[in-house]
Amino acid sequence: MREEPSVFDLIIFDWGNTVMQDFPEFSGPMVTWPRVKAMPGIHQALRELAPIYRLALATNAYDSGAEQVRAALKRSKLDGYFDLIVTSHELGVTKPDPSFFENVLIAMNTVPHRAVMVGDNFRTDIVGAKYAGLWTVWYNPAGAESPPDVPFSADAQVRSLEDLPVAIWHLDRLADSSI
Repeated sequence: MREEPSVFDLIIFDWGNTVMQDFPEFSGPMVTWPRVKAMPGIHQALRELAPIYRLALATNAYDSGAEQVRAALKRSKLDGYFDLIVTSHELGVTKPDPSFFENVLIAMNTVPHRAVMVGDNFRTDIVGAKYAGLWTVWYNPAGAESPPDVPFSADAQVRSLEDLPVAIWHLDRLADSSI
């Protein structure tokens, strides 16, 4: 476990295909789906990160509010890790709009350079977070290339969520040296 002080005080997670698996055959709120499944490695990553950082979940889900998201997370025993859940349903704005991320930061009483966004969708999760001034980790299990029309890349990439804590700790050291 990491012991030195941290520059980051908030890790924000995307929901679908980052924390919980999306099943295209199901529609409507995930809490009503006949089955739900946590993404491989997310339990371990959250266990390692939760003692050090505050964790939030931010999703473009328009058909679920925070209570429904938390109920779906509970089905996979992930509900206790998140200090805040923010949905597009409640905000009325979606990622990649920077105001989506700004709302999360305000709710968690922090600033962009102290927060990291972790997500699987480069255009919504990474681009939006970068424009809002956050650090970013692209969960990229397929090893895809960054879109060529985007003028930046993610600050870190992981192909497995089990590697996420180490990637964030490396970013934390990098952020510390840039202050």
